[in-house]
Amino acid sequence: MKFLTLAALAAATTMMGQVAAAETSLGALFKREQSTLSALPDTRLSGFLGFQFRRKDTPADDLSFSKAWLDEQPMAKGGKNFACLAEALYFEARGETVKGQFAVAEVIMNRVESAQFPNSLCGVINQGTGRRYQCQFTYTCDGHEEVIREKTAYERVAKVARAVIDGAVPDLTEGATYYHTTAVRPRWSRSFTKTTRIGVHQFYRDDRYRTAMNDES
Repeated sequence: MKFLTLAALAAATTMMGQVAAAETSLGALFKREQSTLSALPDTRLSGFLGFQFRRKDTPADDLSFSKAWLDEQPMAKGGKNFACLAEALYFEARGETVKGQFAVAEVIMNRVESAQFPNSLCGVINQGTGRRYQCQFTYTCDGHEEVIREKTAYERVAKVARAVIDGAVPDLTEGATYYHTTAVRPRWSRSFTKTTRIGVHQFYRDDRYRTAMNDES
C-alpha cells in the first residue's frame, strides 16, 4: 500500500508540473496575441473579433453630406489612428465640401486596405514624413508647425473621420488611392485611372497594381 501511495503522489506531482507548464505557455501565447492585435488597424482587427464595420454599400440611413448633419452628430472620439485621420482631414480638406472631406478620408482608408501602403491610418498619413516635400501628405513635411486654430472645422472633420472609420459611408471614389486639387496636374496622374471629381479634388485608382495582382493570382 505504501508503494501505491508513493506512485500516486509521484503521478500527481507530475500532473501539477504539466498544468503549470501549460499555464505558462498559454500566458506567453496570450501576450503574443495581444501584441499582434494591438498592431492591427481597426478595420482588420474587427474581423478577428467576430464583427465587421458596416459595409460601404449600406450607409447610415440618415447620413447627409452637409455641415448641418455633422453638427447634429455627437462629439467624435477615438484612439491614435482616429486622431491621425482627423488631423489629416483638417489640414488637407477642411476647406472642401463635406462630401469632398468624406472622399479624401476614403482615399486614406483605401490606402490602409491596400498592400501598396502601410496598414494603419497613422502609417499611411505619415508615410515619407522626414523628407521635406517628399511625403504623401504635404502638411506633414513642409516644415511648418501643425496648429489647429479653427475649432469648429476640426470638430466637423473629426466626425467625418469617425464615420469613415466606422464604415458608415458609401463608396464615393470607386476605390481611389490618389487625389490632387484641380488647380494642378501632376505627372503621376497620367499613369492612373481617373475615377471621379468631387469638389476641388480629382480622384484616381492605380489599375496597374490591380492588374499585376490579378496576373499573379
